[in-house]
Amino acid sequence: MKEYIQKNKERFFQELFSLLRIPSISAKPEHKGDMYLCARRLSDLLLRAGATDAKVCETSGNPVVFGYKDIGAPKTVLVYGHYDVQPPEPLEKWRTDPFLPVIAKDPASGEEAIYARGANDDKGQLFMHIKAFEYLLQNGLLRHNVKFIFEGEEEIGSPSLPAWIRENKDLLKSDIVLVSDTTMISEKVPSLNCGMRGLAYLEVAVTGPNKDLHSGHYGGAVANPINVLCSMIASLQDEKGRICIPGFYDSVVELSAEDRALLNRAPFDMEEYKSFLDINEVKGEEGYTTIERTAIRPSLDVCGIWGGYTGQGAKTVLPSTAHAKISMRLVPNQDSATITKLFTEHFLKIAPPYVKVSVSPCEGGDGFLIPISSHAYQAASKAMAQVYGIEPVPARGGGSIAILADMQRILGVDPLLMGFGLERDTIHSPNESFLLRQFFAGMESIALFYRYY
Repeated sequence: MKEYIQKNKERFFQELFSLLRIPSISAKPEHKGDMYLCARRLSDLLLRAGATDAKVCETSGNPVVFGYKDIGAPKTVLVYGHYDVQPPEPLEKWRTDPFLPVIAKDPASGEEAIYARGANDDKGQLFMHIKAFEYLLQNGLLRHNVKFIFEGEEEIGSPSLPAWIRENKDLLKSDIVLVSDTTMISEKVPSLNCGMRGLAYLEVAVTGPNKDLHSGHYGGAVANPINVLCSMIASLQDEKGRICIPGFYDSVVELSAEDRALLNRAPFDMEEYKSFLDINEVKGEEGYTTIERTAIRPSLDVCGIWGGYTGQGAKTVLPSTAHAKISMRLVPNQDSATITKLFTEHFLKIAPPYVKVSVSPCEGGDGFLIPISSHAYQAASKAMAQVYGIEPVPARGGGSIAILADMQRILGVDPLLMGFGLERDTIHSPNESFLLRQFFAGMESIALFYRYY
């Protein structure tokens, strides 16, 4: 595969860049046309790579791209990816235009990387699968049937995809769902995710007076919704970092000492971690390591908060409303719908009588685990060990890909996460990038997976 990459890498860059130039931002309705443009381009790239057929399929939301190559093999691999991307803001933090991809040197390491929104998450990583498939097919090495499903709503919780999967369950029959949409735990040691956390994401609003008020005339006499919201949010966690919602931990499984020790064998340098984030100290649930806090423990975070006047200069206003977006990462066995219900009931219950409170669910999904003893996991491990020269460490991802638990449940097959991103890639943030060495290593590893699976 190395030789094939070197021979074709300029074409690979041109094809990938044609995807990265499309601002397929699922969170913004004004980009609906871009979703279709990107889906059609992906369909074209699958056909060029050798798929028997590839088409853009309608859903109740953004389109799904489905393609396949059936060679009559006993096993079928279903490749999942998403072509939608996060909004690029704040634009002033980008060193380059987020939708004009470039290859540039990493400021810290000097290594070459692709810079663009979606370079890693997930256009760059799903593209590796298309090229690995192309290589296997053109060199007579393909030994499996391959199906592709690329969606355009992962960044907003995949609201339309579960229904489409149920309607097309027979079309999607497979033995494994192969995914590259995650990061490795270290630049020095590769890893394979054997599980991910779920998600419950909500927006809350606190309303006080029926209009903004003069803070001098009314301050101290009327409740300030921002003050109230901050107090309510602060009460959701105690001084030990535990979440104070009744019933929140009822389904959380405590890992054994042996399992915790195995998880903590993964390489982790605390000083390097703090230096990378430019923080003096870490903070989290008492009694757990940083690796455990981001893998086997749930969390609650405010992702956005606003209200009142935030423009330049002063405006002495007591605001009418305050808002916040709250994200709860869930561990396997925690049900997203149940947690959403528990949060809503609790938040409404703790609301003081001098404000009105509302809770609106935004998105959610469950976590999952897969056995590291499975044939698919072992094949992926062997492939990555051959490319990287060291056996990958099993790890649990702290993020969420909500649809994978649905696919596992609906299709009855496990997902396998072969992610090649790194923390330095700053996905969801300005200057998202993908190191070329990881981009190429990903193609090699995926191609080898098919050999060993």
